[in-house]
Amino acid sequence: MDTTLIIVLAVIAVLALFLITTYNRLVTLRQRVREAWSDIDVQLKRRHDLIPNLIETVKGYAGHERQTLESVVQARTSAVQAAGAPPEQRAQAENMLTAALRQLFALSEAYPQLRAVESFRQLQEELTATEDKISFARRFYNGNVRDYNTSLMTFPTTLLAGPFGFTAEQYFEISDPAERAVPAVKFT
Repeated sequence: MDTTLIIVLAVIAVLALFLITTYNRLVTLRQRVREAWSDIDVQLKRRHDLIPNLIETVKGYAGHERQTLESVVQARTSAVQAAGAPPEQRAQAENMLTAALRQLFALSEAYPQLRAVESFRQLQEELTATEDKISFARRFYNGNVRDYNTSLMTFPTTLLAGPFGFTAEQYFEISDPAERAVPAVKFT
């Protein structure tokens, strides 16, 4: 009887250790996803803060391009309001802002004097650097989401994830087909 009791206690100890290890691993992965999301959030806030200065600079040189400026302002407002939304909705608002910014930067092609303005060039460079940081943060976040979601879906973790309240996270994806398109290269 002592041997049976030892075996039962050993099995219970192994199961308890497995449960604790699995739970702690899921908590760690979920925290990494949240940390990665906060990195995206910081970069998006920086982007949102740079846009009003850029708009004011453009207004001085291309004020009659009112529709383009208004679309950037509206897209920025939508993106700021989406701050607490899930990644899928947030990505959609940010993609609209990216498209509006492309239109704004296209104005610099039509107004050479705007390109020559130091503050415009500096803001454009800062936004470009911020876009690069957002891209990196997005890849980092999506990698953490992949690891977390994969962990949730693998056996035997999948049996424990639901009862402990762990749910899959959404990727922060590009939904604009134009951003996925391969750029056309033309030699003239």
